[in-house]
Amino acid sequence: MALSQTSDLGKSYSLVMLKSFLIWTFTLAVCLLVVGFPLVVLMASVACLLSIALQAVMPVSAVLLVAGGVILLNVMAVLVGAAVLTIKGVHPRDVQWLSWLHGEAEKAQTSVYAACPLTCDVKL
Repeated sequence: MALSQTSDLGKSYSLVMLKSFLIWTFTLAVCLLVVGFPLVVLMASVACLLSIALQAVMPVSAVLLVAGGVILLNVMAVLVGAAVLTIKGVHPRDVQWLSWLHGEAEKAQTSVYAACPLTCDVKL
């Protein structure tokens, strides 16, 4: 009986860790594409220049090598970042600026219409 309960806890913990890792992977990938767009443009520019420079040395596979390296670097950065955050125990639910991820609406100011001071206190 006790053995079956401890194995369920282990499975539950593994699933929570896996879910946290996948959520962090998704979040970091989206942030890299959306917020990190200038970084992506800079990486593409450097990759183009590196590809042109390597073309003289290895004419057949210079573009493939550079493109594969840049893509591998981005994927590894996202996966390592997600793994570090998961291992440290940071859950996406605990991060304030990720409210868009779990569907929580931010508290916005209530709008005040220009006509309200003229018409709100009028009693007929």
